[in-house]
Amino acid sequence: MSDRAVRSLEFLEKSASTARVLNLFQIYKVHGHTSAWREQPLFVSPGLNQALVIKHRLRRNETDLFRGSRRVATKIVVPIDSRELKAGGRYVFFEQINYAAILKEVFGITPEHPDFRTLKLIDQLPSLDPFLLREQLSRADIHPAPCYFAISEADMQKMLSFVQREIEPLVQLSLGDATASTSSIARMAAKILSNAPGDRMDGLGEVLRLNPEQYEEGIFCWKGFLYFKWMLGSMAEDIAGVMAKVASIKAVGPMDSEAREYLVRGREVVREQIKRARAETRETMKIYDEAYAGLTKNGDPLIFRDFLLKAPSLFARLGDQLGAIQHVISFWNFRFGPKSPPPSVSELIDIFMDFETSLKGRNEPT
Repeated sequence: MSDRAVRSLEFLEKSASTARVLNLFQIYKVHGHTSAWREQPLFVSPGLNQALVIKHRLRRNETDLFRGSRRVATKIVVPIDSRELKAGGRYVFFEQINYAAILKEVFGITPEHPDFRTLKLIDQLPSLDPFLLREQLSRADIHPAPCYFAISEADMQKMLSFVQREIEPLVQLSLGDATASTSSIARMAAKILSNAPGDRMDGLGEVLRLNPEQYEEGIFCWKGFLYFKWMLGSMAEDIAGVMAKVASIKAVGPMDSEAREYLVRGREVVREQIKRARAETRETMKIYDEAYAGLTKNGDPLIFRDFLLKAPSLFARLGDQLGAIQHVISFWNFRFGPKSPPPSVSELIDIFMDFETSLKGRNEPT
């Protein structure tokens, strides 16, 4: 299909990957000359390994492309002309009607191809956060080069420090020691964040009365909640900054009354939707906090067990909510850097419309 309306293709070509976008074309441009990129590709198919993978909130006219009901789909975009992205791109949604035939025609892959399996794993994720993507693929014994995951070593260390603080009450409970040692906390944090077979916390699984499959899925989602909680805290300043800039940014060029009216309304709508998305994210996170407190403060493992059994659906909801906020922040900070030119009227309208679509609640019409 031809997607000449992918307004952000030009911006995406220049920007890094985000929670909403996995920019394999840009990764190729930066790392394509390296042995790691050549020897440990995310996708075997060259065309697919230079595409853009997007978590796309479906519009009303796109839902008929699927047999089942869904709100977000994985969109694979291949630029028509990599030298001129204004030309748009061809795209396919993973799991749309007849998608297997389209993937075979465009990329030469079939359901038995390893790339097909990788796409299915990516489609199962609520967002393309690099930490979650790496964890999901690692669980399936897929280990692409580090260049595919835009999470820095510094951020990993910050997250590790956050996880250590978060699990300290659990370590104290496990050891029966109100002053658990730093080394004990570090060891358990490493186990939680590790995928190594020897690092399973089998004792916790037994206490929570989870079978191996439930335990593995629950621990993966727990990692996701920890990552999202860390991300939400680290984004607080950015959220406030973007909301302030949405209210004050000025467009250049002629503006008719209709455009002026939309921009006045658009500023307020986007700001209110960011507030609501942040509030919904906190409400979902509160479910985890209360379950974890039930385990660590009240000594009731069944409360946390019930949380882990529900975690996959909560994880998807939280990823959707936080991913929408991350998209707004990452796009805004990329487009409106210190030396960036001001937007035209039409561009600012497009940006606000894109943000409105991304931030819509799950139960709202698109």
